[in-house]
Amino acid sequence: MQDEQDDSATWARALRDDGAAFALLFDRHRPRVHRRALSLTGNTHDAEDVTAAAFYELWRRRRSVTLVAGSVAPWLLVTTVNLTRNHRRAAARYRRLLDDLPRSDAVTPATDAEGLEARDRLRDTIRRLSPVDAALLVLTGVEEMPIWQAAQAVGLTPPAARVRLHRLRKRLQHDLHDLRPSVRNAPEGTS
Repeated sequence: MQDEQDDSATWARALRDDGAAFALLFDRHRPRVHRRALSLTGNTHDAEDVTAAAFYELWRRRRSVTLVAGSVAPWLLVTTVNLTRNHRRAAARYRRLLDDLPRSDAVTPATDAEGLEARDRLRDTIRRLSPVDAALLVLTGVEEMPIWQAAQAVGLTPPAARVRLHRLRKRLQHDLHDLRPSVRNAPEGTS
């Protein structure tokens, strides 16, 4: 493991409920745990949740945690992997629950078939998008955020966001060509 520091003395203090020692461990290992969580979850929000949960578990289970080569990092990384798997399963259960809930949409029989098909196809197309592309679509198309702000929000440069949005518009037009989607350009704004 790279840049491993010996956590033994700091961990001994944390075991005596020393919050400052635990904060030092948090500051030392949070970037690495967050990078691992981000690589496993694919988005910053979930990675932050998993990182926080890993350190919460470290504190909660501190009496039974075993240091490896004088470091808590291996325990944190294994816990991060397990928490990510739990997070994915919980998200899938939640998504299934939401999909199974009855809808109270009052639609007329005349627009029912066409409207439902269009909505279902659009939803399916959006679900197949990467998290970044879906976020760009929502931020620029629904929230009407300027491209440069949306790019910053998802961690892209404005030119990269423009390229992704161009490809996304082409994909939506191709996938939904028979529905005649009207895809308007996102506002450029000022940077």
